[in-house]
Amino acid sequence: MDLHQIVFGVYPYLCLATFVLGSWIRFDHEQYTWKSDSSQLLSKNGMRLASNFFHIGVIAIFFGHFIGLLTPHSVFQALGVSDMAHQGIAILAGGIFGTLALIGGLGLWLRRLLNKRVRAASRWMDINILGWILLTLVMGLSTLPFSIGHAEHGDATVMLRLAEWVQSVVTLQPNPELLRNVDTVYKMHIFLGMSVFLFFPFTRLVHIWSAPFGYLFRAYQVVRAKRPA
Repeated sequence: MDLHQIVFGVYPYLCLATFVLGSWIRFDHEQYTWKSDSSQLLSKNGMRLASNFFHIGVIAIFFGHFIGLLTPHSVFQALGVSDMAHQGIAILAGGIFGTLALIGGLGLWLRRLLNKRVRAASRWMDINILGWILLTLVMGLSTLPFSIGHAEHGDATVMLRLAEWVQSVVTLQPNPELLRNVDTVYKMHIFLGMSVFLFFPFTRLVHIWSAPFGYLFRAYQVVRAKRPA
């Protein structure tokens, strides 16, 4: 077994196991650390725009990857989505939302580094995980020129191999050979992305599990002004 087989055949399961079990153990034993550690109260300068850009971009990218890579090829064909149309959508959406997330993330990262009050309240992992996500975004955007080049030649082979590899991992039949001849930039992006799941339980990213989706559907609050008689 060589390094390629370890990274793309074994490492994904190490990341996923740590992601699930680590989150569970942390919630069970360290609930007081289960929070977003928002720094908005310390300083609001530049946070709203950067935070919105980052979260919108990252959420869109996550679900784009989830749907694009985990949906079987036969389903796209049944829906009338050709391989080139699929690749075109991935390039366009990835470029837009990847850039949005990168701009927002860079703003948040610089804020944690340069704002004295925020820096004093930040842990090293807060800064490091944000930097790692930025590196993952940069590497992801770096794949776009390669993908555009493939699209110009009508070649969707790499996109299909990436999807087949992800599906092979999810179905517990990993086939790292699918990525053997893929450009290095794709492999680096995949490695960095998998590592985010490995680090996840040890960072403030765990607050994603507790996202207040119920807030969107709660009953309206009735607020009455207190007026003098």
